[in-house]
Amino acid sequence: MMEYRNLGKSGLKVPVLSYGTGTFAGTNEFFGRWGKTDVKEATRLIDICLERGVNFFDTANVYSQGDSESILGAALSGKRQNSIVSTKATFQMGAGPNDKGASRFHLMNALDDSLRRLQTDYIDLYIMHGFDAHTPMEETLRTLDGMVGSGKVRYIGCSNFAAWQLMKSLSVSEKLNLEKYIVYQGYYSVIGRDYEQELMPLIKDQELGLMVWSPLGWGRLTGKIKRNQPMGEGRIKSGGAIGSPPVNDELVYDVVDLLERIATEMDKSIPQVAINWLLQNETVSSVVIGARNERQLIDNLDSAGWSLSPQHIEELNTLTRPHKIYPHWVGER
Repeated sequence: MMEYRNLGKSGLKVPVLSYGTGTFAGTNEFFGRWGKTDVKEATRLIDICLERGVNFFDTANVYSQGDSESILGAALSGKRQNSIVSTKATFQMGAGPNDKGASRFHLMNALDDSLRRLQTDYIDLYIMHGFDAHTPMEETLRTLDGMVGSGKVRYIGCSNFAAWQLMKSLSVSEKLNLEKYIVYQGYYSVIGRDYEQELMPLIKDQELGLMVWSPLGWGRLTGKIKRNQPMGEGRIKSGGAIGSPPVNDELVYDVVDLLERIATEMDKSIPQVAINWLLQNETVSSVVIGARNERQLIDNLDSAGWSLSPQHIEELNTLTRPHKIYPHWVGER
């Protein structure tokens, strides 16, 4: 049975696993490396999610320049009322100077475009995909507040902000009595733990929720990349690592070796262990999983409903614990 958690300190309950649609459409070069799921296949994958209690679907206007939203909208036909949909805006969507960013002009146009493509009259969670340093925070937050007031948006969140940008946004919202971000969507994986140093303490303190993206480290923790073995077909081999942070290959091999051993002991798969490790973090509201096909989806869905042992968690934590950045190491003995 699927576990549900509150999205931050809001009253909205979401499944601990949500389905990300970056693989839908694949109609440009960048996203084509992730996947090329069409409407028929997307409908089947969404039906599997709903059957398993996963009713939370995440997309973005920039995914295949709107085509991912269009496929999700078509696949949710007749099922929208029982679904939770999040989409995102701020990145480049056209050639014009106002076709990106977090200005009132761009966001209002972007929201209407997303609503049309998604075939809906409201977005459950509208996320700022990145920080716009060229637009006053007050303008962005007043615009989002107005969207909530209009009923077109129900909750707001942000993604890829630095900790200071998130904290300042929350402070501005509080000062002006505006809607606050309730969730942060960020990269977090057992081989990418930067989140823990600045963002996690802030999210705990301010009682936000975390939506994890790329929980398998850009496809490096699927089990297809192992020491002294040819790379299996998948996102990395198809060029999908573009845009990812630098990764120590030896660490990846060591982590996959440990994940494989734990998976064998637990009778689970390597991806299931990697995702379940994330679910043990109290700040995580939902882990956004992706899948190119039914087999991958079902395997990822089986990441929930059980827990790693404390010993396994400690082994993974010890192997992957990052060096602390300044000033967090000051005063340590």
